[in-house]
Amino acid sequence: MRTRHVNLLITLVAVVLFSFSCFCISRMTQTSNQLTNCRNHISEFKESILRLKNKTERNRQELLNAFKEMKLDISEKEHDAKNAVEKKVNASDTNETVSDAFEVLKFFFPHLRKVDRIYPNVIMGREKTGVTFALGIPTVNRGNYSYLKQTLTSLLSRMTLPEEKDSVVIVSIADSNENYVKSVVDMITKKFKRQVTSGSLEVISIPAYFYPNISHAAGSTDDSEKLESWRIKQVLDFCFLMLYAQPKAMYYLQLEDDIIANKMYLTKITDFVHTITSNNWLYIEFSVLGFIGKLFKSEDLTDFVRFFLMFYKDKPVDLLLGDIFLVKMCTPGEALEKCIERNKHIRIRYKPSLFQHVGIQSSYPGREQYFKDIYY
Repeated sequence: MRTRHVNLLITLVAVVLFSFSCFCISRMTQTSNQLTNCRNHISEFKESILRLKNKTERNRQELLNAFKEMKLDISEKEHDAKNAVEKKVNASDTNETVSDAFEVLKFFFPHLRKVDRIYPNVIMGREKTGVTFALGIPTVNRGNYSYLKQTLTSLLSRMTLPEEKDSVVIVSIADSNENYVKSVVDMITKKFKRQVTSGSLEVISIPAYFYPNISHAAGSTDDSEKLESWRIKQVLDFCFLMLYAQPKAMYYLQLEDDIIANKMYLTKITDFVHTITSNNWLYIEFSVLGFIGKLFKSEDLTDFVRFFLMFYKDKPVDLLLGDIFLVKMCTPGEALEKCIERNKHIRIRYKPSLFQHVGIQSSYPGREQYFKDIYY
């Protein structure tokens, strides 16, 4: 009897051990399968990341190649256009400076190819050249609001006389409203007569024929379409002003018509530029807001304009600045981290900011804005 109980106990223990072994083997098999699946997922993820990285590099390289090809094509067209323009200049007009900077526009806008000579309407000014700084201020009608007088007073009153002599402030009226154009001219004539007479202040207007058909949303009730048209026009206004200012000065400072300047701002800019030992910088930021206070080398402006015009329908101009950095300064195959690190040496920021945004009523109708530069 006792032997039977022992045998039964042994059998029971054997069954339990066998069941436990089967359970352990089953769990180990499941775990092994899970680990295998996990490895497969990790492998697939790595392959996806690699494909994405390769695709991004290919897209960047294609964009870079397209930009280079377009630049070469534009250069050839500019050369041909320059020869054509020179042939049309009468011998009696030898004292007239014919700028071919605007010929680049014909590559992007077919409707301009029939225009003999693209040039702004120079309302006031002596078309001053050979200076160190050109300050560009685009302006449009803001209805009952205007900050232009405050802006010009701040900029001009905080220049020394030698600085005023070695610079030119360009007000570009990007508005076809005749009453607004007249109001700007009258205000500047009365308030800044000396600067206009000396050639340190110019007023131009952008001809209406310059713009492509971007007014499709003018009668639309869709705010998004109106905002898009406004943003597109703003990029074009900046480009036109840049091309006009390019042959005038060594450096171009982009401003807006609703800002004020810090005391001795031009002296500080000059001193800071002289401290930069390398000439490889792309632009210098003297304000962190949008496109305000960005200093460019005039020799680089055509490249900037070309890039802006390639993508003027896609992004605001201040965002395109970041894109042109990636295209021009990041070499194929280079790690993105190294490229971003170089950004600090090529896109230079000056602190404290030298310009502050003061406008509340936006140039976009009905919109108010309260942007302030916290570093000013």
